[in-house]
Amino acid sequence: MFEHILVPVDGGDLSDKCIEHSIGLAKMLGASITGFTVEPPLPPLVVEQMAVPYYVETSKEHQERCEAHAREVLKAFADRAVAAGVPFDGQFMVSDNVQQAIVDIAQRQKCDLIVMATHGRHGLDALINGSLTKSVLSHSQVPLLVLH
Repeated sequence: MFEHILVPVDGGDLSDKCIEHSIGLAKMLGASITGFTVEPPLPPLVVEQMAVPYYVETSKEHQERCEAHAREVLKAFADRAVAAGVPFDGQFMVSDNVQQAIVDIAQRQKCDLIVMATHGRHGLDALINGSLTKSVLSHSQVPLLVLH
């Protein structure tokens, strides 16, 4: 049924839940997993209502921090997948549009299922913080398994 599962992770508690469930599902189905993390870009530096460029060193430091965090999160995921005998590939991207990055990588990697967790926000909390999971659901053509 499902052969290639995309699992977006960020290293938080909900990510751990996604890792655990997706590995179990992949093992049961004989599927492979692509773990994916999105790191934020360096925000624009605004001084007196005009954007100014960062020093090259600042950009490099930010890129190195993003890569180190992504490696750490994806390595922990890979270790658990490999220990369970599940084929694993880790990918990361720097983007300020996390929802679109998830939709794009699912298409590019030819994933046939996305596994995500939700905070279950509603009311004012949902209005203020939004829902990444709902956004992916509304923009992706790939089926989405939502963990709560």
